[in-house]
Amino acid sequence: MSAAELPRKEANVLKGHEGAVLAARFNADGNYCLSCGKDRTIRLWNPHRGIHIKTYKSHGREVRDVHVTSDNSKLISCGGDRQVFYWDVATGRVIRKFRGHDSEVNAVKFNEYSSVVVSAGYDQSLRAWDCRSHSAEPIQIIDTFSDSVMSVCLTKTEIIGGSVDGTVRTFDIRIGREISDDLGQPVNCISMSNDGNCILASCLDSTLRLLDRTAGELLQEYKGHTCKSYKLDCCLTNDDAYVTGGSEDGYIYFWDLVDASVVSSFRAHGSVVTSVSYHPKESCMITASVDGTIRVWKK
Repeated sequence: MSAAELPRKEANVLKGHEGAVLAARFNADGNYCLSCGKDRTIRLWNPHRGIHIKTYKSHGREVRDVHVTSDNSKLISCGGDRQVFYWDVATGRVIRKFRGHDSEVNAVKFNEYSSVVVSAGYDQSLRAWDCRSHSAEPIQIIDTFSDSVMSVCLTKTEIIGGSVDGTVRTFDIRIGREISDDLGQPVNCISMSNDGNCILASCLDSTLRLLDRTAGELLQEYKGHTCKSYKLDCCLTNDDAYVTGGSEDGYIYFWDLVDASVVSSFRAHGSVVTSVSYHPKESCMITASVDGTIRVWKK
């Protein structure tokens, strides 16, 4: 994909949240998206047609993250009420509430089979929950971090967490091994490249850092945006050619993966861009902001 084909034309604006939108995520095939925010709700949208489909309400505080299963039947959410909610998408019913975190929960992810959920919390821990059992207790607790865990990624055999303590830690659950990569700056978001070889970490010194997963080597740094006090998403485009992320001044940035040059930047929102999600197949992305809107961008 050339830089000219990157999405920067506004296709739709999704409105409905009251207050800041903290996360917006495409589903697995990119046909729908989910958002969550300060108004304690989760919303399901068709972003391509600009249609709001359903609202999910049960959280007692702000909702910080949401993730949906690959078959779109269940979703998981977390937030300021210290709980992880497991929902039925069609009925809007909460199937289970997982309790155990001692403080706010920042991020949640399903594993590949949608049988286990891993959550990341302010209590310096990652917790794994079994969706198939009726237990509300975690099946695993990882508490080797020394500060808040902000973000989590999963592979078939690993749990990867990014923390304000400056580390990205990889836990191999087959052999019980932990590898820690110290970036020296608070990490507030991590995402994985589509080929699974790299981790992209957003740090609070206004720098994105690309790590080689096997060697732990720092491959590249991306700068130009502002990220000093908010949790801002970052990700790679679906062909892994470009890195993208939001900025506290309302801008979206695209960097060339290899040489780290800024190939595109534009004002996407009137305020902080909290969330960026790239379509799995098309040149399309959604962004969310504390200004309360979600915007859909196409080439």
